[in-house]
Amino acid sequence: MSGTSISSADLDPRRRKILFRCWHRGTKEMDLVFGRFVDAEIADLSDAQLADFEVLMDYPDRDLFSWISGEVVPPEEVLSDVYARIIAFHKTNPLRN
Repeated sequence: MSGTSISSADLDPRRRKILFRCWHRGTKEMDLVFGRFVDAEIADLSDAQLADFEVLMDYPDRDLFSWISGEVVPPEEVLSDVYARIIAFHKTNPLRN
């Protein structure tokens, strides 16, 4: 099971690939962080934002999780509009046990 709650049928190939990659990161924590974000936001991201997000996806899960969780301050090149949207999304949509 992919974990996604949306259908990729109506998405263009680039967005389908991003959706798949977000739910198949390698660690369950980042699957949930990125997967939940793209489920909710993928259709509204501009081409420039998609490019920024693809850059973020190339970082190792361990680094991404430490930055997004606030454990470590991310490097300047990570601080983009998309990064801020991910942080804001998870502040307003926290995981519930």
